[in-house]
Amino acid sequence: MEGKYDFGLVGLGVMGRNFILNVADNGFSAFGHDLDAEKVNALKEEGGSEAKVNASTSIKTFVQELKQPRKIMLLVPAGKIVDAVIESLLPHVDSGDIIIDGGNSFFTDTDRREAYLQEKGINFFGAGVSGGAKGARRGPSIMPGGSKSAYQHIKPIFEAVSAKYKGEPCVAYLGPKSSGNYVKMVHNGIEYGLMQLTSEIYDILKKAGGLDNDELHEAFAEWNEGRLQSFLVEITSEIFEQEDDLADGRLVDKILDKAKQKGTGKWTSQNAMDLGIPVPSIDIAVSMRQISALKEERVHADGLYDRPKVEQLPKAEIKKLAEEALYFSFIITYAQGLHQLADASEEYGYELDLTTISKIWRAGCIIRAGLLADIAEAFYANADLPNLLISPTFVEKVQQTVGSARILVSFAAKNGIPLPGLSNSLTYFDAYTSSRLPLNLIQGQRDYFGSHTYERLDREGIFHTEWE
Repeated sequence: MEGKYDFGLVGLGVMGRNFILNVADNGFSAFGHDLDAEKVNALKEEGGSEAKVNASTSIKTFVQELKQPRKIMLLVPAGKIVDAVIESLLPHVDSGDIIIDGGNSFFTDTDRREAYLQEKGINFFGAGVSGGAKGARRGPSIMPGGSKSAYQHIKPIFEAVSAKYKGEPCVAYLGPKSSGNYVKMVHNGIEYGLMQLTSEIYDILKKAGGLDNDELHEAFAEWNEGRLQSFLVEITSEIFEQEDDLADGRLVDKILDKAKQKGTGKWTSQNAMDLGIPVPSIDIAVSMRQISALKEERVHADGLYDRPKVEQLPKAEIKKLAEEALYFSFIITYAQGLHQLADASEEYGYELDLTTISKIWRAGCIIRAGLLADIAEAFYANADLPNLLISPTFVEKVQQTVGSARILVSFAAKNGIPLPGLSNSLTYFDAYTSSRLPLNLIQGQRDYFGSHTYERLDREGIFHTEWE
């Protein structure tokens, strides 16, 4: 029996329910599946008309209700659950059907699943979805990768439900295999970096500028109207205004300083190491979450050491320095992530277009920012751009702001305020723009103790010295 619903979704948690309702709102009938009857009933109730949205706890009924080729999206936790859901679908799907993993699966798992399902005639996609629960409902940024021909069946739905930037859908076919999941992974790594940098700027404004929550709100709200316009700066400004509903005062001051993580930032950092691509702004953001988890040890250590008395800077001065330093370090973090994408594209055969990726990040996703329009233009002007720092547009932007980063990093070091994200961004910039680094000494050391050889500045070839 031919099904009547255009789109199917497995996993009716908050993200899944919001996404399927988004699909229905945009003119496509949708059918959901979850083993939890309460979630199934909640979707039916919220969806209103069963002709638009329906759901079942039966996997067989779910599959039978979908039009062929069936378009089935999974919004379930990454890992073994994805494999279990795929196995539950296989007895009921047919050759040519499409399964889309919309979770944060590790890219090598996506490659494995695609190869496995290809043998059975099933098309498999890894599609990164960014924007959180609200984005899923109102319009996320979507990053699909897989079969280009099969994508044509998904394209109308994804373009309809995605966020729009000046009318352009924030979704595009990115490439074969696990390219979609890989791009989402690096997106999340950039997100880690930007969040760490934002928290550091908050810290120094509060400690060295004496800004209270109202002034912090005003500073970030003002920045969000300028070149730092971004989702993270916008929500940061709003966080400072939130009153605590359990006690007097603002909520931000009551939140424990231990940041959790789900692993995608760590994956970005680890894979960059494998590729040999430096992403220190992302690396330190991962490490800082790990350091933050050591709360008891940090409290104990704080009592063992004297800290400098923090100097106070005029509020207007530190706000100007902070805005420029944050803008500088945002550029550096995007540059590192995009460098990793370019290298991974060659290594894994993804054929990624960095202009397209920058465009679909301009709205809907967590790292959306006004800066991405400039980034897209830079890669459009030069598709072979190895790094944003080479772009003439960004040379000027960095030249205008790097001085403030230097001032804040040196001030923070003198006053015992940790700014690891900003200092790593500055160090990366200084190293990347240095024509001469002291690594000649390291090569001499390696040859001295391990006969690992070295190259020379003055002649071609590989050399070894019997050191005395």
